[in-house]
Amino acid sequence: MTQASENATNNGSNIFSQLATFDHEQMVFCNDNATGLRAIICIHNTVLGPGLGGTRFYNYASEQDAIIDVQRLARGMSFKSSIAGLNLGGAKAVIMGDPSKLKSEAFFRKFGRFIENLNGKYITAEDVGTTTKDMEYIKMETDNVVGLPEIKGGGGDPSPVTAYGVYMGMKASAKETWGSDSLSGKRVSVQGIGKVGEHLVEHLTKEGAKVYIADVNQEALARVSKTYNAEVVAKDAIYGLDVDIFAPCAMGAILNTENIQQLKAAIICGAANNQLADEVLHGKLISNNNINYAPDFLVNSGGIINVYSELTGYNRQIAYAQAENIYNQTLEIYKKAKEDKITTHHAALQIAEKRIHDYAKVKSTY
Repeated sequence: MTQASENATNNGSNIFSQLATFDHEQMVFCNDNATGLRAIICIHNTVLGPGLGGTRFYNYASEQDAIIDVQRLARGMSFKSSIAGLNLGGAKAVIMGDPSKLKSEAFFRKFGRFIENLNGKYITAEDVGTTTKDMEYIKMETDNVVGLPEIKGGGGDPSPVTAYGVYMGMKASAKETWGSDSLSGKRVSVQGIGKVGEHLVEHLTKEGAKVYIADVNQEALARVSKTYNAEVVAKDAIYGLDVDIFAPCAMGAILNTENIQQLKAAIICGAANNQLADEVLHGKLISNNNINYAPDFLVNSGGIINVYSELTGYNRQIAYAQAENIYNQTLEIYKKAKEDKITTHHAALQIAEKRIHDYAKVKSTY
């Protein structure tokens, strides 16, 4: 997040200023007293196609935190779809509240009605706090949903493909850093072992990496540690570990001035969205500390690749093949960053924005 965006998002009284900071198209507030639904749908850009992005169900500390999160996530989805070569725009939704208390068929069907009222401009999918079952309920009210179970003709859980793409980006980063893409014997710390993080741990341990894990979920830590022989570390201690690779796979905006200085890793490559608290300041700080940063919206694009396949006729082999190309794309980003003397985040952003701007000459909005 840039300083300009911080200034805008800190001004909770001016929503239009917040939207204008990164040129968001639309924000929809959804309220239903009967079910307790409180949601925000944010559409960033629809030049390339309808905005596709998952619905995050999270117990935010404040409404303003939810607004900031949904804006950052929607913008990230625009660049993620663009750099992956998909004909999709960027959007996201967040639902505020405790999923364990609020979830029901009526709850998600009501949310589906709000999505349907956008007439195809927004397509939802699962994200943190939502499942394929939740998508089934939404599907009862709108066709603008992906991430459905395979038995329902969908692609099922996209997290395995997301994790595979991150794994490909990590191997490419190893190639760039050490001249070999082998991760055998490398020490990797994984922050967050949700669905994507756990699949990533599986890939790493199969290749012979030594994995360290941290999460707020103690039950998940114990299970993953036992299954993959991963070493559990305290969540605040993970930044200072003596490792080769740091993989942020939890919430966004976690890389800041303080913890970047603690990192001993040569590579940052993980599944979390919007990892840089400030895109410019912290992108440069990482580069100045001689750390190779794999841009998050590139390496975690396997999830959007997987659900996009549902719109064209789902084929998991094709989804994995497309996610495998993240390896080559990551190497291209490192090359461009070197040649142009810019950060890897800036290099990836330029490529994603150029595709959107070029296509805008052909098509305005969806």
